[in-house]
Amino acid sequence: MAVTALEADLSKYVAASESGQGRLEILVRGAKCAACLAKVERAAQAAPGVTAARLNLTTGKLSVSFGSPRGDPAAVISAVEAAGYGACLFDPAALKSAQDAEGRRLTLALGVAGFGVGNVMMFSVPVWAGLFGQEFTPETRSLMYWLAAVVATPCALYGGMPFFASAWKSLSRGKANMDVPITLGVLLTLAVSFSETIQGGRHAYFDAAVTLIFLLLIGRWLDHALRIRAQGAARDLLALQAPVARLIIEGGAELGVPVREVGVGDRIAVLPGERVAVDGVVEAGVSDIDNALITGETQGAPVGPGDSVHAGALNLSGRITLRATARSEDSTLANIARLVEAGTQSRSRYVRLADRAASVYVPVVHALALATFTGAWAMGLGPREALLRAAAVLIVTCPCALGLAVPAVQIAASGRLFRQGVLVKSGAALERLAEADVVALDKTGVLTEGRPHLLAAKPDELAAAAPLARASRHPLAQAVARAAGPGPSAESVRETAGLGVEGLVDGRRARLGRSEFVGAEAQAGAESEIWFRIEGREPVRFVFADALRGDAAKTVSQLEARGLELLVLSGDAEGPVARTARSSGIGQWRSGLTPLEKVNAIEALARAGRKVLMVGDGLNDAAALARAHVSMAPGAAVEASQNAADLVFEGGGLMAIVEAIDVARAAKVRALENFGFSALYNVVAAPVAVLGLVNPFLAAIAMSSSSLTVTLNALRMNWRGGKGAWPNLAGFTRR
Repeated sequence: MAVTALEADLSKYVAASESGQGRLEILVRGAKCAACLAKVERAAQAAPGVTAARLNLTTGKLSVSFGSPRGDPAAVISAVEAAGYGACLFDPAALKSAQDAEGRRLTLALGVAGFGVGNVMMFSVPVWAGLFGQEFTPETRSLMYWLAAVVATPCALYGGMPFFASAWKSLSRGKANMDVPITLGVLLTLAVSFSETIQGGRHAYFDAAVTLIFLLLIGRWLDHALRIRAQGAARDLLALQAPVARLIIEGGAELGVPVREVGVGDRIAVLPGERVAVDGVVEAGVSDIDNALITGETQGAPVGPGDSVHAGALNLSGRITLRATARSEDSTLANIARLVEAGTQSRSRYVRLADRAASVYVPVVHALALATFTGAWAMGLGPREALLRAAAVLIVTCPCALGLAVPAVQIAASGRLFRQGVLVKSGAALERLAEADVVALDKTGVLTEGRPHLLAAKPDELAAAAPLARASRHPLAQAVARAAGPGPSAESVRETAGLGVEGLVDGRRARLGRSEFVGAEAQAGAESEIWFRIEGREPVRFVFADALRGDAAKTVSQLEARGLELLVLSGDAEGPVARTARSSGIGQWRSGLTPLEKVNAIEALARAGRKVLMVGDGLNDAAALARAHVSMAPGAAVEASQNAADLVFEGGGLMAIVEAIDVARAAKVRALENFGFSALYNVVAAPVAVLGLVNPFLAAIAMSSSSLTVTLNALRMNWRGGKGAWPNLAGFTRR
């Protein structure tokens, strides 16, 4: 259960770091935009002892640093609450409960509004028919309006609660967000509709009020769903950390304990097939470690006494004993998850043009409507006529067209890309993609196919090694087995951790593995290799390479033709990276990078004013994907990378990157056209409404027409080159 600020002593919840600072995590509720982010961080930093505060809008987590190991969480929570936001100690269970509750509220509100939209038309359509000369008495029209009011009013009021609450909170803090004109427009429309119905007027707008709420709720629900999904990358990374560790206690006995209870200096055992629970140094045993999280390469790396291993690494072959060098929350894996969270947070600073326009638009329109009402009354019009004129101003200038200017384009562009095999996970990603001027590509799984292929080998040597290769789980041995095809396995097989496998092939002793294991002299070279030796014969060397994707060179050429600079960022060794870069036509490359070094490389480019599109597929790419200006991952990528990326493309080729950039740039042009039209529409329509030349009914028609215009302009995205068959979704491993 969440702990509130009313409890006496919360200092035990402050975790001390190795640098002597205190660290605290707080759950903040109600922060939705960049302005909220800045306000919460300023409030927290003003609390006693706080040196830094960073809010993640996606998760609602506020990370606070104190100058000493001790701090006052109650003071921080009180400061955040005083700024107008809910706050409590961060509890993942409480966060999930709050998110589930918000999702249920939005779903229920959407359902109620949808019910209102569907049923109010039974009474609105006959009234519309009566406006064109059909026989329709005033009494019948009044009855229809009252029935429409009975259906639409409760649905609009209940469905509009998310907007009403947001508007009230914004106004209570002296601000005006986009929910303020929506709230005023809906409430004033209902008020005018009731006034007209009571007085026997010809026009009421109950249907318009509930329809506007329904359409806006769709967007709010989708935004909530995207927020939930954005947390998946960090969650998937942390899921790789073993929940239980084999703690070695006095006497050598092993005790299973929760990983959070493992301290620095504790000894733990890791069996073959298990993941390493915490960062540590090997004290005993040898094995092969799948370190894909750090290097991106699935080839097993041999480890022995004195070697460091990281949390999340997969132990492939032998039992090892580690001495922990970090707690679970300070492990390499946890730090990568924090980088992913920080990258997700940095995206929230991207402020759309519509939001910036709203900061000026909202107060101007409200002042104009108030001035219209006051001026009309002062000029001799009655309160009813003055109110109708002010309502016409609010309706005709309702920010629907402005609000649709970008989303309509994003929906059309996302649909077109979907038909091309690209899934767009957020509309803002298209805006950032259009701005990219540098493309950073991972090697393995992006430029290459992502698995080793055996190069030329003599048929008799391959046939002799195949039975032993089929008995091993090592990636290079499996590549030999694939090249040889199906067949029998060796007998009496025994695998030596970190060295290789041996057994009987046709009754003779044979070995497959490292050069020293088979008694061969190692050869210098950057290629991946294993050796095979059967009793009575000379050792045989098998060399492997990761094949370049068929369209890699074409994709690189097309991207350069569009003015983009390309480079390779890889955790692989220098030789394979250099060879892949040259083969694909890329002149810049860096090898041997850890996840943090990839992030540092991207941040260095960002500080130089460059906007990086990162394309990666491995666990070691997740943090870089999250921190890049925009990111893409192939459909065959691991789930953590797909969740961290902004776009996911079907993994058969790379030309989808080019298509996505072309569509994003075209979408930017359409969005700017829509903004221009919205501005021109308001410049013309507002004075017309102020002068009383349109009533609320005509104002509603004009407002709807402006929304239709920007929507049709957005659909131009699909008029040329937008047709195509539905993609094969089997390539996408996660949605």
